Amino acid sequence: MELGLSGRTAIVCGASQGMGLATAEALAAEGANVVLFARRRDELEAHAERLGGALAVPGDLTVPADAARLVNATLERFGGIDILVLNGGGPPPGTAVAMTVEQVGAAVEHLLTSHVRLVGLCLPHLRASGYGRIVAIESTSVKEPLPNLALSNAIRPGVVGWLRTLARELGPDAVTVNTIAPGRIDTERLRSIYPDGLTERDLESIPLRRPGKPAEIANVVCFLASDRAAYVTGTVLAVDGGFSRGA
Repeated sequence: MELGLSGRTAIVCGASQGMGLATAEALAAEGANVVLFARRRDELEAHAERLGGALAVPGDLTVPADAARLVNATLERFGGIDILVLNGGGPPPGTAVAMTVEQVGAAVEHLLTSHVRLVGLCLPHLRASGYGRIVAIESTSVKEPLPNLALSNAIRPGVVGWLRTLARELGPDAVTVNTIAPGRIDTERLRSIYPDGLTERDLESIPLRRPGKPAEIANVVCFLASDRAAYVTGTVLAVDGGFSRGA
């Protein structure tokens, strides 16, 4: 299937590992100009060199100057922005009764405020491209609360509310906005939450009986960023092997 991604310019956040890296690799394989953004400079630059023609921009999305530098470096190198992939690690695990106001503030800055800032910086260029795509990688916690992930349960549904509102407002500009809700994906984040690995009971809760692969998330990102998905916006698409029980 021809996705029409060749020559498009995509910014991918959290691109030094896991789902972000897999997404950068998949977009590059489809011929897109890829900008990798993350805090890990050495890993980021090595991956950009390996992908050939990709641009590495090290930085922290919660730092406004770093977000501005990311956009400026992308424009200087490629002349525009067509695709923005919002992605980043989740907040620390913990219970609702134990979380503090300070933790909530940090999680809002990490999961929402920094993304609002970056979208604001990219939006004029996404509109100008006539092709704008925003794809956010979130979590199944946007559909139903997950045990011991109270911060994610509290903040991410609000992020999706913002994204779906954006989809309505940006539709007339031909900019689509969609969210992916990954389940248990084999990443460092999953291994930090389950240091001893998924139990048999954990696997039984997934109809496909296995964790997902980062590349399986990346494939869906590529579709949502493609010509083929031009009439898809405002969606929250679970990619979780059937784990979510809600609609």
